[in-house]
Amino acid sequence: MAHRPVKSELRDNLICKLQRGETLFPGVLGFEDTVVPQVVNAILSRHNFILLGLRGQAKTRLIRMLTTLLDESTPYIEGCEIHDHPYHPICRRCRDLLADSGDETPIAWLGRDQRYVEKLATPDVTIADMIGDIDPIKAARRGHDISSELTVHYGLLPRANRGIFAINELPDLAGKIQVGLFNIMQEGDVQIKGYPVRLPLDLALVFTANPEDYTARGKIITPLKDRIGSEIRTHYPATLEQGIAITEQEAWLDRPSPVEVRVPAYIKEVVEQLAFLAREDKRIDKRSGVSQRLPISVLEDVVSNAERRALKARELMAVPRILDVYSALPAITGKLELEYEGELKGGDAVAREIVRTAVGKVYDQYFEGVNVSQIVQWFDLGGSLKLDDSLDAAAMVKQLNGIQGLMEKTKALGVSGNDPDAVRASAAEFILDGLHAHRRISRSEQRGYTAEENRREPREESKGKGERPNFRRQFN
Repeated sequence: MAHRPVKSELRDNLICKLQRGETLFPGVLGFEDTVVPQVVNAILSRHNFILLGLRGQAKTRLIRMLTTLLDESTPYIEGCEIHDHPYHPICRRCRDLLADSGDETPIAWLGRDQRYVEKLATPDVTIADMIGDIDPIKAARRGHDISSELTVHYGLLPRANRGIFAINELPDLAGKIQVGLFNIMQEGDVQIKGYPVRLPLDLALVFTANPEDYTARGKIITPLKDRIGSEIRTHYPATLEQGIAITEQEAWLDRPSPVEVRVPAYIKEVVEQLAFLAREDKRIDKRSGVSQRLPISVLEDVVSNAERRALKARELMAVPRILDVYSALPAITGKLELEYEGELKGGDAVAREIVRTAVGKVYDQYFEGVNVSQIVQWFDLGGSLKLDDSLDAAAMVKQLNGIQGLMEKTKALGVSGNDPDAVRASAAEFILDGLHAHRRISRSEQRGYTAEENRREPREESKGKGERPNFRRQFN
């Protein structure tokens, strides 16, 4: 088999996939028209490249999937630490072995997953970790001179020879390590404990970094930056639909459980809207970003809370309610880096405001222009509904049926009277929380849903005030 550089191998296999119309990176959603074409161009150009993006933008997942562009298996000289090609050995051991054994040289095969090496850059990484070091024990056991190349214990970079070497968070590498990295990238030589070693490695190098670290803080030395062929920017989902698709794909929703879990579309939309709003909120640090892990974790918590309620009530179906979104606040606050204003307000308060705004936005998609004055009037007359996380679906529906005009409005959510109680309860509670988001009614953990104090009623609802019943109802 003729020697083919790994970048040429990636290019050739990529061309075959493009000609066959195959999906290049299955499971990486939202990058089809932005990031993926740039990655394709970099590979076709045989570039080393870097993915710049905030946390939770699928950078690591994308680079790990580059192994699908490698051959299923490739030959190497058996026992070689750096997987030398039988026709193109670069280490002293393999050159000597090939000269002695010729066609009898033992050959082994390397799978594509074994040809990927990944390293998280940290300040304590040393040249020995990345390139290698002299191994005196190896020299003593084999009777070699300490200055011999045969005494070298190879680091991660040489061990990735004929494969893909990925470094996450590149700016965290110390400057001297970056020098050694670009030197072996470009010239193929390095000094190990003062002993010059020529290693013309065959590598495809890919990196990831936060844009803030890669540019403004000057943590990347210029010669290394100059040797990276393509700089590709990643991003968060551009649309709510893309975000929902990613969250559904990654969240653990299809779980073994004695109850059936059914997540309404509006709950998924509210959870995803949380991330979009948080990324725009001035109280949240935009340099840190809001990871896509936020809606994934929140949706898992929301489903778990609904599952817990159904199990305690011995119900057969678990349907998340807006109350469950508020119960998932720990999955929100732990993923937000707050600015000074946010710190003053407190993470919990900021998260609650974001949930409320998210509910309001999703509510508008379903109930824009819908007359809900009858529901608001019920609360204005003294009606209230306590928030009870442990209340079973049947009891919840019984209480919600007492609110005039509420249950019939659930038709806008695709819910009818024939649906299970858990579905109807979730839909009705979403409407109430939507009204709360628009300050039509009030909501508190202590009192539940009540009339909004100091609320100005719209003109169309003010008509007929004299026809109100002269009694007040309390619904607990």
